[in-house]
Amino acid sequence: MPKYIIEREIPGAGQLGDEQLQQISQKSCCILKEMGPQIQWLESFVTDDKVYCIYIAPDEQTIRQHAERGEFPANSIAKIKTIIDPTTGE
Repeated sequence: MPKYIIEREIPGAGQLGDEQLQQISQKSCCILKEMGPQIQWLESFVTDDKVYCIYIAPDEQTIRQHAERGEFPANSIAKIKTIIDPTTGE
């Protein structure tokens, strides 16, 4: 199943507290559970004004549906072609 990276523009994201992040995470997980196992959230990276999320999903439309249902921005969605790390150069 393909992996995607989603860029979410959320002004002040880096200033969100633990409780706010927990509420956002819980909302996302509830929607994912309703949508079924074809979409999975792997992890997210929070920066000052954006959140970058890694998902497994059959297609971009499924990710957009999750974003719409959760009222989460999905400013860009890109299919991950491959993953490299330091061991790739060995």
